[in-house]
Amino acid sequence: MENNLADRFNIVDLFHAAVRRNADRPAIIDLEKSISFVDLESAVVHTATYFLHKGIRKGDRVLVFAPMSSDLYRTVLALFRIGAVAVFLDEWVSVKRLGECCRLAQCAAFIGTFRGRVLARLLPGLRSIPLHMGLKFDASLPVSAFPDTSPDDTALITFTTGSTGVPKAAIRTHGLLFEQFQALIPLLNSTVADICMPVLPIVLLMNLGAGTTSVLADFNPRKPNTMDPARIASQISRHKVSSIIASPFFIRQLSRHLLNKQLFLNGIQKILTGGAPVFPSEAKAYRAAFPDAHIGIVYGSTEAEPMSMITADDLIGSDTERGLNVGKTEAAASIRIIEIADESISAADDEALAQLEVRAGEIGEIIVSGPHVLRDYLHNPEALKRNKVFVGATCWHRTGDSGFLGEDGSLYLTGRCSSLIRTQEGFLSTFLYENRLQSVEGVEIGTMMLVDEKLTAVIELSDASRQSAVRAVMEHAFTEVVFMSEIPRDPRHNSKIDYEKLRVLLSRRH
Repeated sequence: MENNLADRFNIVDLFHAAVRRNADRPAIIDLEKSISFVDLESAVVHTATYFLHKGIRKGDRVLVFAPMSSDLYRTVLALFRIGAVAVFLDEWVSVKRLGECCRLAQCAAFIGTFRGRVLARLLPGLRSIPLHMGLKFDASLPVSAFPDTSPDDTALITFTTGSTGVPKAAIRTHGLLFEQFQALIPLLNSTVADICMPVLPIVLLMNLGAGTTSVLADFNPRKPNTMDPARIASQISRHKVSSIIASPFFIRQLSRHLLNKQLFLNGIQKILTGGAPVFPSEAKAYRAAFPDAHIGIVYGSTEAEPMSMITADDLIGSDTERGLNVGKTEAAASIRIIEIADESISAADDEALAQLEVRAGEIGEIIVSGPHVLRDYLHNPEALKRNKVFVGATCWHRTGDSGFLGEDGSLYLTGRCSSLIRTQEGFLSTFLYENRLQSVEGVEIGTMMLVDEKLTAVIELSDASRQSAVRAVMEHAFTEVVFMSEIPRDPRHNSKIDYEKLRVLLSRRH
């Protein structure tokens, strides 16, 4: 399909094209159950007809509350097919956050598991949704004619991880999903023979458009610490998985298991990970566990995926003296580095935007533009004003990440803008300290923060018996060293440090 989309376009068209190429191949393998592309297509068409019969119409927002499964993707594709909008809430979302998101989305229908529907009857935010449905459908209904959709019609709404303020509901149109597909496909680099284990939900959606078989990991993302790497390794061997696309936490746990047990999954040819920083010491573990695989680490965000990528080998060999190398900018993305500012910014034209840029090699905020960059949030003008800079028709997204461009054109991260510490000599980068801390024996994860004007190391140990030794290493560089049983991570990937929650926890110590 050409990049110039026709006036009539639906992202499910990519799935239908994949079915014609791969009709009898498995589309999704869920534990021991499997559904072929052609059977999934038939189920999608009948489900779309059923939704129309139940009164769901083009443009209706529908809250989908189900775990990764063939039922989830059948439901989502059916909603796309009739021009309805699938609204996603992560399974880990709090009750308070759930209510806030429901009020913002104003959904016409709720579709979920039995457990989800019971919950929906108990919570006011969900109870107020007019139509409640399960995941079943009626295949006996005559197939309907489906509404036409355009690239500008909204297909998907997801909520960003943030836990404060008005929720940011990211809007993806059919056209934007297509552009994200175009941007990610070169990284996925799938072939017809590939069997992929995608732990990131959006990637499985891309696999359905590419005709790639997806194996669902036997893994509960709501409780990542219960992950059983031995069970995952067994799945990979049993289903002959050739590629894994997952969070750093998932890849790290699997790598540790393989190294500890001296096992090798020789069938794995490719690994992609992203959603949190990966430092060279962790990349070394990936390489040791998967010596023959191509391993890529992708930098991106909900609003702009992907921005750049670096291979594990290049990361291992890179200089981390000033920042974390995340590779060269991907073809779909344009990146600039602007002065760090707390307030909203604007630029009337390219010349005005250029005035905001820092000098080459200086640390600033990373902004990104491209056809795959999300342009809008649902009912949230403040978030739009704070996170976007529109220069004519071009939308630049403010990532909130700090970094700089190296002389070789590689992008280097130096931490969240809000976590940088200003000094007379410039900025102190959290990422530099996190990289150094991770290389200290006995440290699981750590960071550096300014607490009561004291430069403080905050450390989670992998080996509690090493506390005295780690403290001795740290005390020369920090005013205070704080050990925590568990440093809070982001609930989506369980990989990134949740700095805001960490600040709150540290403030309670005094």
